[in-house]
Amino acid sequence: MRIGFGYDVHVLAEGLPFVICGVRVDSALGCVAHSDGDVAIHALCDALLGAAALGDIGKHFPDTDPAYKGIDSTILLAHTVALLRKEGYKVGNVDITIALERPKLRPHIDQMRTRLAEVMGVEVGSVSVKATTTEKLGFTGRQEGVAAYAVALIERC
Repeated sequence: MRIGFGYDVHVLAEGLPFVICGVRVDSALGCVAHSDGDVAIHALCDALLGAAALGDIGKHFPDTDPAYKGIDSTILLAHTVALLRKEGYKVGNVDITIALERPKLRPHIDQMRTRLAEVMGVEVGSVSVKATTTEKLGFTGRQEGVAAYAVALIERC
């Protein structure tokens, strides 16, 4: 078994879609990004890649490559899981924490867990998604951005 950790952050701006864990959530603010800006999936990809010592998301999906402009991050996650399989690993379980003041994510957590499990080909019970605020402190507290932390356990197939 191996463990990896991932972290990502995106600036928030008005008029952009807000996609998190593969789910579009109604919000006045969305992520500024080269891809769809799914901060949680980006952190998760980094955790999975790190666990297998395969580098990071920027190595595999550089934001300078036009092929990834506006891409659905679930495609990046599926590709990451395929890379793991190629190296002889499978996803054991993952745990994600999203730091955001608004919108409240609790109503969407079950859908997020289901979507991530589908993309990774694991049971929903192997996917944990949590949301927290930063009590109005820092860039997330001021609603300037969103942050996500992820940890992933992978196992040899």
